[in-house]
Amino acid sequence: MNRDRLLRRIYDSLDAYFGDLHWWPGETPFEVIVGAILTQSTAWRNVETAIRRLKDRGIMDPRSFRLVPERELASIIRPAGFFNVKAARLKAFVSFLHEDYDGRLDRMFAVEMGPLREVLLTVKGIGPETADSILLYAGGKPAFVIDAYMRRILSRHGIISPKADYLFIQKLFVTNLPFEVPIYKQYHALIVETGKVFCRNTPSCRDCPLGKRTFHPPQIPA
Repeated sequence: MNRDRLLRRIYDSLDAYFGDLHWWPGETPFEVIVGAILTQSTAWRNVETAIRRLKDRGIMDPRSFRLVPERELASIIRPAGFFNVKAARLKAFVSFLHEDYDGRLDRMFAVEMGPLREVLLTVKGIGPETADSILLYAGGKPAFVIDAYMRRILSRHGIISPKADYLFIQKLFVTNLPFEVPIYKQYHALIVETGKVFCRNTPSCRDCPLGKRTFHPPQIPA
């Protein structure tokens, strides 16, 4: 089976099982960006709690984030874990947005994806996964997101080497899937849901849509 058919088969199997997941949750692009930074190294339920606390205090736009003291921000987002680090990262992003784009996301997202991704990666605390999440879910740009669930699922099925790097895995999808934002969003969401429900540290393969009894992908060398 060639690569594009294999990746489409994964997508079709998971899509048939889970349906449209409408991921990423967020009322505004800025809220999506905040969530993308807060979700680093924590479960989404903790992010939801932190975001709710921010909204309760009227802090969910670039200006309010600039005005709130970093120590106070850290206290508010405490449920998301690593709150001091994440407060600093949120402040760094907002400072970057203000200095480079006058605090306006529409100006930031008017930049082409490649150059914008490069500059996002210069912001303290924003790595490839967070940058691509911002581009895809907040900016509507075709940046395919690779996360820990993706690595775990693909390596357990022998599709990639556990040592495969981010860009290798990303290129695998970008070169073998339609270059379409809705597919990228849904594919990532399906992988996340599969990882949470089935492909945990102790996997539940028997009931998984990609279980060994029903899904036998060939190995793709890294």
